[in-house]
Amino acid sequence: MSEIKTQTPNPPSHRFCIAPMLDWTDRFYRRFARELSQHTWLYTEMVNTGAIIHGDQMRHLRFDPAENPLALQLGGSEPADLAKCAKIAEQWGYNEVNLNVGCPSERVQSGSFGACLMLEPNLVADGVKAMRDACNIDVTVKHRIGIDKIEDYSFVRDFVGHVAKAGCNTFIVHARNAILKGLSPKENRDIPPLKYDYAYQLKRDFPQLEIIINGGITTIADSQIHLQHVDGVMVGREAYHNPWILTEVDAAIYGAAHIAKTRRAAMENLRGFVDAELSAGTPLRYVARHILGLYQGIHGARHWRRMLSDASLLKNADWRLIEEALNIVESRQESSNVSQNA
Repeated sequence: MSEIKTQTPNPPSHRFCIAPMLDWTDRFYRRFARELSQHTWLYTEMVNTGAIIHGDQMRHLRFDPAENPLALQLGGSEPADLAKCAKIAEQWGYNEVNLNVGCPSERVQSGSFGACLMLEPNLVADGVKAMRDACNIDVTVKHRIGIDKIEDYSFVRDFVGHVAKAGCNTFIVHARNAILKGLSPKENRDIPPLKYDYAYQLKRDFPQLEIIINGGITTIADSQIHLQHVDGVMVGREAYHNPWILTEVDAAIYGAAHIAKTRRAAMENLRGFVDAELSAGTPLRYVARHILGLYQGIHGARHWRRMLSDASLLKNADWRLIEEALNIVESRQESSNVSQNA
């Protein structure tokens, strides 16, 4: 074990979560997101059990303690491997281990995990039980509401009921079917219709379980509506492309003060992390690609994105490039305000 983290005691509830997103929710994005919300529950990208057991654990599991509360999402189906990874996740300081039973990609299906596992509730239950026996942190499941043409509510109801008996108390419900053949993962996020009422009904049928709803949620106002019916919400792409919405979460969802008053303040709070990464040899582009949406919808956003995605500017760049981008955006905003008031 190369590095062990300290687990945050008594982490907040799952009332607001950012979805695990491949190539997006890496440790650099998560550390940035934590500067915008202290209470949002963060998830890693999905990591295959084989990569953890046989691969570079430092690469796959490393995180900054400030990221907590944080969950490791696993892709796999072999109970013994899942148990090993759950124990490792606990040792590294994760607050939760989450089993992916929702990804519809053919590559994932070929490995016998992801959404196709909804057709094998006994195997999912065995995996959950093995993980629960191996660790003392939460074991949760993220899943769809159906597979292909299986659209009856009873399918997801029976799946949740069966897996809950194995010791899973928290279910993250992506309220769409997974189409295993004929749709890409991207199309699977948009084309199958959303059926939020299925998630609401799960909460009514299983009031003792924690039910978190996912799919198509883009605003804090929408989140608050869903929270009248379920225990938590999970937001995906909107939290990545328009990250400033996270500054509303602590007050609106958790009743706590948020920490970032301005976008500049958020970036200045992140500077210590960025400087440490640069000193360790991490290229600035690893961080910069995740902050491009910071000024989404704000005058000057195009200049911000252009500077921090320019390969020639990013080469050998340090914090001064971010500082310069901040200054240019603020200058553009001041000029716009002057012209509007003239």
